[in-house]
Amino acid sequence: MKVAIGCDPNAKKLKNEVALFLKDIGHDVTDFGSDDPIYANVAIKVAEAVANEEYERGILICGTGIGMMIAANKVNGAYAANVTDVYSAKRACLSNNCNIITLGSQTIGNKLALELVDAYFTCRYVYNKRSGPKVDAIVEYEKKHIKK
Repeated sequence: MKVAIGCDPNAKKLKNEVALFLKDIGHDVTDFGSDDPIYANVAIKVAEAVANEEYERGILICGTGIGMMIAANKVNGAYAANVTDVYSAKRACLSNNCNIITLGSQTIGNKLALELVDAYFTCRYVYNKRSGPKVDAIVEYEKKHIKK
């Protein structure tokens, strides 16, 4: 799977560890950087690349993951979830069809971060009657109300 990854300067160590983990399990990872102190710039670049389907999924990392999530979700077609536990990491994919996850380098340990990434990447969204209409409603709202 083609994966875009980026972070703020504080999360560079975790980003490098996550990227190596993904490569080790067979993914093609592109690093969008970690030196820009304005995390929104990196988040938007990754989100645009994922939304434009240049990459299948993205990972963004900052102190809490929240800022990256907010910035990424401003991009049409980007659906980012901040994950802090394995169940949420799986549901981000299975229930919500998120194409980006965000992690907090200062709120979770490196071991948990790798478990969250593994949980997210072992899942595939399959349209179903329970989650499908909910995801459809989000996408339809975006199409009608959010300008490109």
